[in-house]
Amino acid sequence: MSSKTVAQQVLKDLDWDKLAKAVVSDEGRRELNNLRRAFDDFNNVMRTKFSLKPKPIDWEFYRKRLNPGIVDMFQKSYETLKIPKYEDTVTPEYKKKFDALMVKVTDQEEVSRKRIEECKANLKRLKEEKESLQTMTANEYFAKHPEVKAKFDEEIKNHNWGY
Repeated sequence: MSSKTVAQQVLKDLDWDKLAKAVVSDEGRRELNNLRRAFDDFNNVMRTKFSLKPKPIDWEFYRKRLNPGIVDMFQKSYETLKIPKYEDTVTPEYKKKFDALMVKVTDQEEVSRKRIEECKANLKRLKEEKESLQTMTANEYFAKHPEVKAKFDEEIKNHNWGY
């Protein structure tokens, strides 16, 4: 598979909007924008520079201006020149590494999602607790936290008034 084909396949499969939604920090968004810009630049180079066919050589033009024997020798050498087709041996190697990293990323994503849910639940609990503290009486608080009541009762019993 040529590098142009690989780039086209990656571009087709890449969902930049989905990636942008997953990034939460400003620094991450900047890095994602930089990556997208670099990827677009690379893709543009692949589309333009390497897809152009060279213009055919006008051998008669050179025969008129130079020694025809030398031009014939260059033409013969040019026509017998065989440029091997590029075989991509690197992509399969890195595809394995990329797939292994994607497994780790997926696992970490699941852990992060669970942690986010835990944090949201904790935040909700703290907000409820904060609201209830504004209207809660001492007896209601001691009913929820008997260890604090026991500590205060012990201090009162021992005449420990905090000074």
